[in-house]
Amino acid sequence: VQLQASGGGLVQPGGSLVLSCAASGFTFDGSAIGWFRQAPGKEREGISCISSYGDNEYVDSVKGRFAISRDIAKQSVYLQMNSLKPEDTAVYYCAAQRFSRCSLLPEWYRFWGQGTLVTVSS
Repeated sequence: VQLQASGGGLVQPGGSLVLSCAASGFTFDGSAIGWFRQAPGKEREGISCISSYGDNEYVDSVKGRFAISRDIAKQSVYLQMNSLKPEDTAVYYCAAQRFSRCSLLPEWYRFWGQGTLVTVSS
């Protein structure tokens, strides 16, 4: 099982980024995918997830600004991030589990990709 997160970078406050998570080695359309982030000195935080049915969840701090989506044919999940704030600066990770339901809890997920750094700064 491999998960490859990409799309991070430096963006100004108020800007946008799209993160991608490409999956291989497992049945993508039967799995839940989560996005997490970890800022320096802080615990890993669940920010969004999508179930195998397409249901999604968001942590309150990103509701209305971030949107999760998936392309089953491409075995990929995306995180559209708008109106970015300096406090969104973190390493972002995607994770997968062979469950239908998704969760914002890190312990829900068995498979993790490497992180991609998002820096929001002027």
